[in-house]
Amino acid sequence: MPHRLGLPDLGVGVGLRVPHYRHILAERPPVDFFEIISENFMIQGGKPLHHLDRVLETYRVVQHGVSMSIGGPTPPSDEYLAGLRKLMARTRTPWLSDHFCWCAVPGANLHDLLPLPFTEEAISVVVDRAKRIQDTLGVRLALENASSYMSFTSSTMPEWEFISRVADAADIGLLFDVNNVYVAAYNHGFDPYEFVANVPHERIVQIHLAGHTNLGKYIIDTHSDHVIDPVWDLYRFTIERTGPVSTLIEWDDDIPDFSTLAAEAEKARTVRSAAALLFDRRQRGELVPEAPHPAGPPPISPAIVASHRAWHQGGPRDGIGGESEAAP
Repeated sequence: MPHRLGLPDLGVGVGLRVPHYRHILAERPPVDFFEIISENFMIQGGKPLHHLDRVLETYRVVQHGVSMSIGGPTPPSDEYLAGLRKLMARTRTPWLSDHFCWCAVPGANLHDLLPLPFTEEAISVVVDRAKRIQDTLGVRLALENASSYMSFTSSTMPEWEFISRVADAADIGLLFDVNNVYVAAYNHGFDPYEFVANVPHERIVQIHLAGHTNLGKYIIDTHSDHVIDPVWDLYRFTIERTGPVSTLIEWDDDIPDFSTLAAEAEKARTVRSAAALLFDRRQRGELVPEAPHPAGPPPISPAIVASHRAWHQGGPRDGIGGESEAAP
């Protein structure tokens, strides 16, 4: 299969986090690639860049950002984009990613990934900015579907239609977070498999997997635990449609020892390989039975159903919420 959007399949990687530096630099464990939070290394010097340079001696590194605020009141500043370019020259990242979100207003960074309204106006804004950012940086931009806990009543389309239309119109990639699909499906009551089935699979250049915290009424995207079985099932369903895609395990809170993280990456590699075989068979025209999957959305509590009903019957007009992505 040709590389999607001209980008390579890097295999299965993990996030580069401070508690693992000593082990990584001393043992050089077998890892396909590391992902860094760009903003943690957009500095003039010091230990972060020293450690990054040592990692780059052995490993591929991909940059992932949390401050682009592509849907915010103002576009990313020239200073911010210059900082990204400088770091990209160091890492030689094959693509650069951030989120479908907003996280800043003039003079303040809100330090959260807040959801966008899924409207024609928002599509126009994000497409225009994504094109300019991709042209300015000279590398493929990939935007990630963010987790969310409330939604805008002004939205006129489902999230999967919004991100698909932006990706196609701006000619960018998707960083497809399977856990975020599950979290949003639970919190908002839609079918995560419908989400996966209706995005442009050929534009998915990377996949994120993570654990979360289920509080009963809603799920918080904490990146603090193992990937749960329903998310593994959704990942398998995704790879059966995309083929092998660079996959990353995110674990940003309650960070375990490196062996636990490596075991989670190895599980992803096993699931990915099996699903990719089914993808290959379909590409060759073989009739492969569709794997069963749960019908409808993940189970949600009666309290969520009641709150959704109250919302649509005249509750608060516009809500916010979003994934908070921990930096190392």
